[in-house]
Amino acid sequence: MRRFYALSTQPTLFGEMSLIRNWGRIGTSGKTMVQTFDGRAEAIEAFVHLERAKRRRGYAVADEKPS
Repeated sequence: MRRFYALSTQPTLFGEMSLIRNWGRIGTSGKTMVQTFDGRAEAIEAFVHLERAKRRRGYAVADEKPS
């Protein structure tokens, strides 16, 4: 069963920053979760933390092949 996990950041209308997570089975739209942070630095820190955790679990960038 092949899965995907996507992370992105996006500014909100109120000057905050949102971290958007999208995950699920390849071929489906999956599920989405949005976390809002007061500052850009907090959102980037959460992004990096999640990226590291997912890479440890075997996820890879779409252009890379899993080792």
